[in-house]
Amino acid sequence: MRAFWGMRIDDPWHDALATGGAEVHGTPVDTPPRRTAPPPRREPVPSAVHGVYPTVQRSAAFRQVRRRYRRFALPASAAFLLWYLGYVLLAVCAPGLMARPVAGVLNVGMVAGLAQFATTFLLTWLYARHARLRRDRLALELRWETQDMARGAVAAAGGPGGAASGTIGEAAR
Repeated sequence: MRAFWGMRIDDPWHDALATGGAEVHGTPVDTPPRRTAPPPRREPVPSAVHGVYPTVQRSAAFRQVRRRYRRFALPASAAFLLWYLGYVLLAVCAPGLMARPVAGVLNVGMVAGLAQFATTFLLTWLYARHARLRRDRLALELRWETQDMARGAVAAAGGPGGAASGTIGEAAR
């Protein structure tokens, strides 16, 4: 495919259509589509690793990360949902209130609608701050320990890599 300034544009999605045919400008329909290299193969996960994750899920550190997440996410989601439903209900049930002017052509409904956007950005910022201050460090420690346990399980099963073991309780501090 050539752009109007004569430069070739390589677009792998341009040559092959969803039907599998190759309909490029000036190319016969019976021309086979261009083949690309297959994606790299991923090694299968050893069966010994599968026992690590239930162990991690039962750990105190994992429960603490989940508890901290739920203590923020559930009340914040409920409050935002109530605020949004309240806005919609006021718009439907109290159009006179929503039409009341605040300043010039700006009315209560417009202010409440703009406040929905502001609330969304505020809630996103609060969530990111909460995650950074309350959960990210514990989750990262838990992730490293899980990786160490998985490597240890592979090594104990006779797979590649060295033996390593982690204690899940350290992340609960």
